[in-house]
Amino acid sequence: MGDAFDCPAQPVRVVALYRFTPFEDCTAMRQPLAKLCCSLGVKGILLLAPEGINGTIAGSDTAIGQVLAHLRTLPGCADLEVKESRAEVMPFLRMKVRLKREIVTMGIEGIDPLSEVGAYVEPTDWNALISDPDTIVIDTRNDYEVAVGTFRGAIDPDITTFREFPDWFRAKRDELVAAGRLPKIAMFCTGGIRCEKSTAFAKAEGVSEVFHLRGGILKYLETIPQEESLWDGECFVFDQRVTVKHGLEPGSYDVCHACRRPVNAEDKASPLYEAGVSCPACHDERTDEQRRRYADRERQTRLAAARGTRHLGAGDTET
Repeated sequence: MGDAFDCPAQPVRVVALYRFTPFEDCTAMRQPLAKLCCSLGVKGILLLAPEGINGTIAGSDTAIGQVLAHLRTLPGCADLEVKESRAEVMPFLRMKVRLKREIVTMGIEGIDPLSEVGAYVEPTDWNALISDPDTIVIDTRNDYEVAVGTFRGAIDPDITTFREFPDWFRAKRDELVAAGRLPKIAMFCTGGIRCEKSTAFAKAEGVSEVFHLRGGILKYLETIPQEESLWDGECFVFDQRVTVKHGLEPGSYDVCHACRRPVNAEDKASPLYEAGVSCPACHDERTDEQRRRYADRERQTRLAAARGTRHLGAGDTET
């Protein structure tokens, strides 16, 4: 997809991006990038780490084009690829540019996607791979993401953070070795970045035939017609759209503002659901005091909306 659009019904351009490339001085890169984004009205989040850049941003076509032009001047980012979609309204409240140790946190030292990684599989070839009975398909995302949609037949590791994936994978690998079978493994995630590390980790663990979906679920949903798709459900995204469907159209889920998990109509009908305060997934995880604070925040948010403003606490931007 190119850098220009003609889509007045959905005027906001949303781009998800990542790049593994060595950055020697992330601190020096941060402020100019944050200043540019804020000056152009671009919002979202970008993570900078010694291993590269990761994030999602949104804004006008012109503004996003200017930010992408800047990003492609960064070391190793000249060929930066992005996954693009549209939104009717701005899906972020602030602009955040943060410094991190890793752009996607696995917590395993020595995993370098630049030196060894699984084989990329194009979306047009993905169906054939995961339909092969000799292929084990693994969803590398967190449990709440898997709950709203996944590929047919995929294994759900039932993890709450990506840090849990290495231990789960080692246990699964030991099961396969004990059974005398180490088959092809195909992994996927939202945009592809987690699979850069999960497949590199699998290779380091001695699995030779490891594959991952190039561009992730987002590129698959953008590329593959629904009638040919092996994807069931919707795809969770980390912005106020909450989920997207085939063609990257907005999904049907809302988000619980207490725990940030997706909620559907059934969840909202539960007696454990209170807008901005709790949902069935988090009600028992929170104390009464926390729920009181959330309820006060929700009231302030609604009062701000009635005034035609937004309740953001510290303000519109965070850099």
